[in-house]
Amino acid sequence: MILNVHKLPALNGLVLAGGKSRRMGTAKDLIQWHGKEQRYYTADLLHHCCDEVFISCRQEQEKEINTAYKALPDSFLNMGPLGGILSAFRSQPDKAWLVVACDLPLVNKKTLEHLIKNRADTKIATAYESPVDGLPEPLITIWEPASYPVLLNFLGQGITCPRKVLIQNKALLLKPLQPETLMNVNTPEEAVTVKEMIDNGKQ
Repeated sequence: MILNVHKLPALNGLVLAGGKSRRMGTAKDLIQWHGKEQRYYTADLLHHCCDEVFISCRQEQEKEINTAYKALPDSFLNMGPLGGILSAFRSQPDKAWLVVACDLPLVNKKTLEHLIKNRADTKIATAYESPVDGLPEPLITIWEPASYPVLLNFLGQGITCPRKVLIQNKALLLKPLQPETLMNVNTPEEAVTVKEMIDNGKQ
């Protein structure tokens, strides 16, 4: 008797750190919320649950990345987060990618583990539902290998919004265990709020 044992694609981690941080006024990936630059803090979190971890960056940032970490410069240029995701798939198309943006300072190990535990590789992706608007959070998402051609197809149509890909392809959406961990920081005002939460132990 031959058993059909389904094997999940291997999971890599990707920290999106290539943004220009215009609204923040300072590089978000360099902010030290937890005693080290956020790009490295997030990479360290991903190391607990992923085979390999890379820091997605613009090409001119690559030389700035600490050599203890693996940099993955964009090969799809000037596309924002989508460029980082596509560049990751171009480098290793057979892997799934757990993508986490560097502007999520409250994300924690529990949040990542819940996403992985409930992963559905029969969908193109597994994502969290935003506690703000109920839509998918594309920048803390497991993108399966099957999503690569789908993302390329959207790009061919001139669509560079990862959220639209998740919506139109019915990705698996999970309710966050701790909604505050999905809070992203894009402005100095939001940074003040989050710093107070961290200082008060509300992470």
